[in-house]
Amino acid sequence: WIAFPFCIMYAIAVLGNITLLLIIKAEPSLHEPMCLFLAMLAFTELVLSTSTLPKMLGIFWLGAGETGFFSCLAQLFFTHTFSSVESCVLLAMALDRYIAICHPLRHSSVLSVPVVVALKTLVLVHGVLLVSLFCFLLCRMPFCQHHVISHSYCEHMAVVQLACGDIRVNVIYGLFMAFIVIWSDMNLISVSYTMILWVVMRLTSAEARLKTFNTCASHVCVILTFYVPALFMLLTHRFGQSIPPHVHIMVTNLYLLVAPMLNPIVYGVRTEKVWDRIV
Repeated sequence: WIAFPFCIMYAIAVLGNITLLLIIKAEPSLHEPMCLFLAMLAFTELVLSTSTLPKMLGIFWLGAGETGFFSCLAQLFFTHTFSSVESCVLLAMALDRYIAICHPLRHSSVLSVPVVVALKTLVLVHGVLLVSLFCFLLCRMPFCQHHVISHSYCEHMAVVQLACGDIRVNVIYGLFMAFIVIWSDMNLISVSYTMILWVVMRLTSAEARLKTFNTCASHVCVILTFYVPALFMLLTHRFGQSIPPHVHIMVTNLYLLVAPMLNPIVYGVRTEKVWDRIV
């Protein structure tokens, strides 16, 4: 029965993100930095949810619990690559809000369309290179014990723990990857919003402060839905041996579903230009 809410959430995520992409593509007035980053976020979430949910539904409804090693490796690659990409896109969106609020006169010159395209390319290449080493290290590992992972998709540490060789390099690189992607991006986003808050609180008009806060509210909601489950997963993998496995598995699945489902709804309702196009 639990597959039914998952299936509904996946359908909403696919429909919402495709709608968002089509609206941004069709409306020239939305071809601005924030909406271009939003389009990349929607594409990223489509890939993230699609790389895991169809297989998960196959496990629930068809009993398709087996997968080949290279299929597992491909799923791991797409899941972790686009998780990294999503974190970087959220950082880029925070940078966009910082420049728009703290240096509004320089916004169009600093974040021109070519710069945004270059940033999107850099973000994608960054994710591919970091996760490719994951896959290379896994290909070198011997798997001579049981081949059952405790997740509904091929998560890196779950696969590494099946290996019967020395996994220290994989664990160290996993921690390094988590620091580079999650910790550094979170700190930079925090710095951006601290500076935004400092500028906003110095505004004399209460109406101007409220309007500025409203422009950032959508992004803050998206950041929370992405980073809170991500931090939970990271900490439980390293330090949460006492947490029941089913709790960890459930949070991991929701991490791949809740943000892709909620983000197009949040941005569709809270972004005036997008909402005007919808209605």
